[in-house]
Amino acid sequence: MTNERIDDTAKFHETREGVSSRARRNILAVSAIGGNFLPLLLAAVSYAQTVQTVDAQAFVTSPLPTKQTAAAKDDSIRPFHINIPEEQLVELRKRIAATRWPDRETVSDESQGIRLAEVQVLLQYWGTGYNWRNIEAKLNALPEFVTTIDGVDIQFIHVRSREPNALPLILTHGWPGSPLEFLKVIGPLTDPVAYGGRAQDAFDVVIPAIPGYGFSGKPTDLGWNPDRVARAWDVLMKRLGYTRYVSQGGDHGSVISDALARQAPPGLLGIHLTMPATIPANLVKGINSGDPAPTSLTAAELRAYNALSTFFGKNAAYGAMMVTRPQTIGYALTDSPGALAAFTYEKIAEWSDSDGHPDRVIGRDEILDDITLYWLTDTGASSSRFYWENNNNNFSATAQKTNQIKVPVAITVFPHEIYRAPESWSRQAYPSLYYFHEAAKGGHFAAWEQPELFSEEIRAAFRSVR
Repeated sequence: MTNERIDDTAKFHETREGVSSRARRNILAVSAIGGNFLPLLLAAVSYAQTVQTVDAQAFVTSPLPTKQTAAAKDDSIRPFHINIPEEQLVELRKRIAATRWPDRETVSDESQGIRLAEVQVLLQYWGTGYNWRNIEAKLNALPEFVTTIDGVDIQFIHVRSREPNALPLILTHGWPGSPLEFLKVIGPLTDPVAYGGRAQDAFDVVIPAIPGYGFSGKPTDLGWNPDRVARAWDVLMKRLGYTRYVSQGGDHGSVISDALARQAPPGLLGIHLTMPATIPANLVKGINSGDPAPTSLTAAELRAYNALSTFFGKNAAYGAMMVTRPQTIGYALTDSPGALAAFTYEKIAEWSDSDGHPDRVIGRDEILDDITLYWLTDTGASSSRFYWENNNNNFSATAQKTNQIKVPVAITVFPHEIYRAPESWSRQAYPSLYYFHEAAKGGHFAAWEQPELFSEEIRAAFRSVR
């Protein structure tokens, strides 16, 4: 079928700024969250945005304020260009060089957290060998835009396929990821023939940054939870001219895709998840408490139960902090490059299918692109608040109300995800599940780690709903 479209350039108007938000969340809901790709909207006075107006066809550079006035009711779609001032990069390198290090851990493993030597090597390269301008140029070579929805500027990448019947797809990141996670799948998804696929499996790709992340605006009011973001995503897709589309997400993206599916707006054909909410209601308490697994579980269910019990018992302190005290952790993430790098790199190492060495599957520069993005956009606190807003257990089928989802659901389980969702739990949690597959490799950041495999899964999952 041919999807309705509009020419983005027909909607470019004069630049506007915007930011707004909400909040609320609960420690029992400590859940895992991850991300990839972003280009639009610098929410800080020191940033500059270069926009080409349609009428004048001239480039105008203007500073972006931290907040957007309430009067800015604008549904236009504006081009976006990243240009981080050099002085900010110089200041970052100075801060890295002045890092005050803690003493060495007293164990020989990761049981006390990411090890000193590992972070020192990372920061040494970050301060002396890493070049932000490389990713900045890569992003600026892509179609980047910003539009204001519900009072907040949403920055996004929008790449149309050359195939006439491409299916519109919105991809949503998580924490500690960003839209950058999806950069390597844009080609395979929009131009499948060039990557060994079929023309009929092509997608138009939309990759937004969640409010409070990357170059999207920072909410200043309460309530920017997954439900509100999901409603904004539907507005975005309709504003781009799409009457039919599909949604994909991992980490926060899975939670937002679940919310979108519950809302079932007209035109949503289906969702694909890599971190589904499948824990049965009768197992949630035991998992959270670290109780021994029931003897009735199958081998796959036992593996999932133990993985989740370990996660909540030993590895979820980061989430507990952001769920209950996002502002407090925000001071460290905003003021110290070392704190930001250690806090985020630990989870990338732990959750990727890399034996604790994510550089091998993602790349050191790509990881630092993501960390630097958080630093330059000053989103350590604002991204943490999304945890506070989302006060549900992200793995619990009951908490996520998955039984209310009627639209088609597809799930791909990657082996090094925080937990490997069993097919039995998945079918019980999602009555409309129509596609379930276990991938051979990959982890929490599937598109980032295994872009070809991820792209193949997306093509297969949505083939029957086109």
